Amino acid sequence: MAALTRIQTGEFFRRLRQANPEPRGELHYRNAYTLLVAVVLSAQATDAGVNKATPALFDAADTPSAMVKLGEAKVRDLIRTIGLYRTKAKNVVALSQRLLDEFGGEVPRSREALVTLPGVGRKTANVVLNIAFGEPTIAVDTHIFRVANRTGLAQGKTVEAVEQRLEKIVPDEFRLHAHHWLILHGRYTCKARKPDCPRCVVRDICKFKDKTKEL
Repeated sequence: MAALTRIQTGEFFRRLRQANPEPRGELHYRNAYTLLVAVVLSAQATDAGVNKATPALFDAADTPSAMVKLGEAKVRDLIRTIGLYRTKAKNVVALSQRLLDEFGGEVPRSREALVTLPGVGRKTANVVLNIAFGEPTIAVDTHIFRVANRTGLAQGKTVEAVEQRLEKIVPDEFRLHAHHWLILHGRYTCKARKPDCPRCVVRDICKFKDKTKEL
């Protein structure tokens, strides 16, 4: 499959911006810390599922010190509706303790520091940097990986390869919101099983050969 040209790439993002000028993540949070916790909880889970569990959790603890005081057992009970809740509860308490011990209770503003926290990988770090601190990072999840490869925007066999390609080709004016535009496009339009091509704003630019048609 041929990759999109530079002009096509710019038009791709221009149309996504026109359709949704101020995209926002769908996870609910109250501050940088609760955002970090919510993103950790969202691994292999839906944002909607996480959002059902976090209000009670954040009412009980919305700071690292409060989370450590709450303890792993109570955190586990509050998030038990989320997949892998046992491991996630352990990681949430552990990362909270690490924030207290090494970062003065604050969420660090660097990818290198964030990925040292329990349960935090590169994707999670990029999401936090983008949403909490306004950094133009791109966190490649399953939706972005699919959209980037399917459309010809940024092809790669691994998440890391797609991220590196996107870092190179996304025009500066679109970088801050590129992450959200691509996730939302993948979640609601360029869906895995049956993409909604008839309603896609970049249908004519997309290189996907098996576009769906109106019934």
